[in-house]
Amino acid sequence: MEHSFWHSKWQKNEIGFHEPKGNALLVKYAEKLLEPDTSKIPRIFVPLCGKTRDISWLLSQGAEVVGAELSELAIEQLFEELGVSPNITTTPKGKIYSKDTLTVFVGDIFKLNSQDIGDVSAIYDRAALVALPDTLRAQYASHLAQITNNATQLIISFEYDQSIMAGPPFSVNERMVDTLYADKYHVTRLERSELIGGLKGKVDADNLVFHLVAKQK
Repeated sequence: MEHSFWHSKWQKNEIGFHEPKGNALLVKYAEKLLEPDTSKIPRIFVPLCGKTRDISWLLSQGAEVVGAELSELAIEQLFEELGVSPNITTTPKGKIYSKDTLTVFVGDIFKLNSQDIGDVSAIYDRAALVALPDTLRAQYASHLAQITNNATQLIISFEYDQSIMAGPPFSVNERMVDTLYADKYHVTRLERSELIGGLKGKVDADNLVFHLVAKQK
């Protein structure tokens, strides 16, 4: 999928995938992301973060958040909606927007490495895996595990009949998640539930929630 596709989506405000109030499933399963040891500050990576309000919620829980997003417009809107003015730095890999406990990288996530993002305790993937076409998912899953040292993941995806509606967001079922991650992670499905109103109001769909914990090396 071309970068121009997503830049166009943000420029035209065609962001039906954006949830302005945050995600209820994140709140429900947040303990899978947040450190049980309150003496440690959780540092959570949010790939392809857009301007999700989930970031604001995670920050409110005392977490540090590191995001990666292709669209600079989305990041500008994120900080605007948070009501803070970011510090902006330019690196050979692109710009970095940061303020206090929030850091967001602008550009191609595949150009980032573990040194760029630093140590993270968990990954929150609500809109990344489902945004990528099948041809990129294996590369994404491998890259994400590599740059985070197989950090614990909470993945929220959809399952629906893609012959009725083409993505994105794409249908990513349990078999696909197992195929992508089972070599490095123990994969547990936490929930399957009906997506009330369907996906974009066009097709019946289920929410799927997965918890991934790295296998011992």
